[in-house]
Amino acid sequence: MVVTFVYRNRPQHKPPQETHILEVGCGTASNLWFAAREGFKVAGIDASVSAIAEARRRFQKDGLQGQLEVGDFTSLPFNNDTFDLVIDRASLTCCGFSSAKKSVSEIRRVLKTGGRFFFNPYSSNHSSFASGYPGDDGLTIGIDAGTLVGAGQICFYDRREIYNLFADGWKILSIQHAELSEEKDPSRSIHADWRVIAEKV
Repeated sequence: MVVTFVYRNRPQHKPPQETHILEVGCGTASNLWFAAREGFKVAGIDASVSAIAEARRRFQKDGLQGQLEVGDFTSLPFNNDTFDLVIDRASLTCCGFSSAKKSVSEIRRVLKTGGRFFFNPYSSNHSSFASGYPGDDGLTIGIDAGTLVGAGQICFYDRREIYNLFADGWKILSIQHAELSEEKDPSRSIHADWRVIAEKV
């Protein structure tokens, strides 16, 4: 889905080497590794020191360029109006609503006008949502069933919460809801997420 987002939403008037992509919660930067190999300018941020260290090793080994930083999504270490595309692959869904709101505001700040953001949180239709119990700031904790056992705290979104998150300075271009059910499991656990594309206006 990340590859599709990049190629369908990148500025068509720019070559890849002039298109700047940021991933928040990049982990070991597999998505950015792909984008860098395709010639895009890339940057990534993650809270994990070890993940960023591994990402830097991989980029160096393969002779790729990228700005890979350890940091906080609510205070991005990048200049205003820098990026054409921003990717969040189930990362902001791990923080509460108020932190997600600050992070989305920061993402808007670093995006160029007309730049696009791919937001991929888990849905409240997910089986793991019902298995946990409420924590602070909209988080679900104590998850003991479904595909997110062991994932820690998760913020599950419904449609209204997505619209609230993008209320200021955004135009939502697409909202897709995806569900996968495990048919072999008698409990038929459901993995559900949102795939949102929003544009900075």
